[in-house]
Amino acid sequence: MPVTINRKSIVFYPDPRRTIARFYYKGDENAIQVIRNVLLLSPQEVYFELQQVLRDHSTRHRRITQVFEANFKNIRHLFDKLDEDPEKLPVDTRLLIGSYFTHEYSVEAAAYFNPSIVEHPDQYGLTEGQKRIIVSFRATGEGHISSLVFREGIIDADNNLSFTDPGELDEMPEEVKRTVYNKKAFARKLDEMNIRKNIVDIVLSKLKNEFIYGDLQAAIAETLKDVTLTPTKRKVIQEINWVADSHYEITFSLDTALSERVIFPISYSESNGIEDARFVRFTDENGEVNYFATYTAYNGYTILPKLISTKDFYHFKVCPLNGKYAQNKDLALFPRKIKGKYAMVGRYDGMNNYIMFSDNINLWKEARLLQKPKFPWEFIQIGNSGSPIETKEGWLLITHGVGPMRRYSLGAILLDLDDPAKVIGHLKHTLMVPNKKEREGYVPNVIYSCGSIIHNNELIIPYGMSDYASSFVTIPVQELLEELKDNH
Repeated sequence: MPVTINRKSIVFYPDPRRTIARFYYKGDENAIQVIRNVLLLSPQEVYFELQQVLRDHSTRHRRITQVFEANFKNIRHLFDKLDEDPEKLPVDTRLLIGSYFTHEYSVEAAAYFNPSIVEHPDQYGLTEGQKRIIVSFRATGEGHISSLVFREGIIDADNNLSFTDPGELDEMPEEVKRTVYNKKAFARKLDEMNIRKNIVDIVLSKLKNEFIYGDLQAAIAETLKDVTLTPTKRKVIQEINWVADSHYEITFSLDTALSERVIFPISYSESNGIEDARFVRFTDENGEVNYFATYTAYNGYTILPKLISTKDFYHFKVCPLNGKYAQNKDLALFPRKIKGKYAMVGRYDGMNNYIMFSDNINLWKEARLLQKPKFPWEFIQIGNSGSPIETKEGWLLITHGVGPMRRYSLGAILLDLDDPAKVIGHLKHTLMVPNKKEREGYVPNVIYSCGSIIHNNELIIPYGMSDYASSFVTIPVQELLEELKDNH
C-alpha cells in the first residue's frame, strides 16, 4: 500500500550570483609577464587601476583586499626570477598584482542538490512545535566542481518550512591549519589506497613517529634530490603528498551568515569536488553533541571518503576515513554509539548495503552485509540516503535504489534497535520516484537525499531533483513504520 507523500512547494534552484574570489593561475611564464607589466605602470596608473577593481568588486566580496594580499603571497616566489624584492613594493602595487591572480567563481551556477538536514545547534527563541534546522547542499559550478554550502530555516508546528534569506557575500574560510600525523596510521592509509612502492618507506624513514605537514614536505624535498628516481616513483611521492593534503581544519569569520560559508575543495584529493555530504547530529555517551558528515572527495580520477566534524558550523575539521570498508561512496554514521561502538552503513562493493562497527570513528576494518537488491526498482544497486533515524520501532533507514533506465528511487528499511545488523522491515515498493517535473535536469530520472529528520510525527526528507535543484517532502512517520512492519 503506498505511503502518503506530501511534496512541499519550496524549491532551491542554482543561483549564478553566488560567487567566491579564488586564486587564479595560468603558469609561471604567464604570471611573470603579468607581474612585469604591472611593475611598468606608474604609481598613478597603479592607483587608478586598483580603484577601478575595488569599485567593481568590494561590494561583491567581504574583505577583498585581504584576498588580493593572500593571492599576492601565493606568487611571491616568482620575484626571485625578476630580481625584485616584493617587500619593498607599495601596498597598492601588491594589491593590484594580487587582483590579477584572483577570479570570481560561481559556486552554484550549474546545480544545487543532494541535501541533508539536521537540527541547528541553536534552538533558542522558538515557540512550541518549532525547530531550527540547517540544510546542507552540494553546489556545483564551472567545471562541475562541487562545494558544500548551507541554509538555515525553521520548521513550524504544522511542519511548514521557511528559510532565512541568504547573505549576499559568500566567503571561503579565513584559516586553514594542517594536522599532526601519526606515522603508522599514515602508512596504513597509503597501503589501503595501494600506494605501496618502496619509495614510501624511504620518505617515511625521514620522519618521526609524529610529524606535521611541513616535516613531510621537507622529507619529500630531500627524497626528490635523488636524480635516479624513476617517473613512477616520483608519481608515488606526489600521491603521498595528496594523502597528507587531505587533512585540514578551517574556520569561518563570526560575522558570516551560515548561508555565506562555502567549503570549497582545498586539498588535491577533493580538487574536483566535495560530493554528497551526509550530516548527522551525533550524541556521545557523555551527552556531548558533535555534527559529523561523511562525504566523497573526488580529484577527477579517484575518490577518497572523508569525514567532517564541527560543533558550531564555524570551525570544521576534515580527515580521510580509514579502513578496508571505508573505501567507497555512500557512508553514513548512526547518530549515537551502539553497544559502545560507532556504527555506520555504507556500500563497500558498489552494489549492496553493509553495516559496520568500530571503536574508532576514523577506522573501519569490519563489515557485515545488510541488504541486497531485491526488487526490480533497485536491481542495479542500492545505497543509503542518509544516516539511520532512531524511532521507538527501530532504526529507520531511507535508502535509494537504481533500476531500469538508471532511474533513482527512494525506499526504506527498518533495523532492529538493539541489533541494527538485523533488518526487521522493508518496503516492497518504492517510497518515492521522480515525477514528471523532477525527472528533468542535469542527470535525468534521479531523486536523491543525503539525510532526513523527524519532527512533529512526520519524516521530512530534503531531496535533489535530477542533480539540478532541491525540494522537500513530508511523510507520516507512523504510517511508514506500519508499512515497514507489515513487510518483515
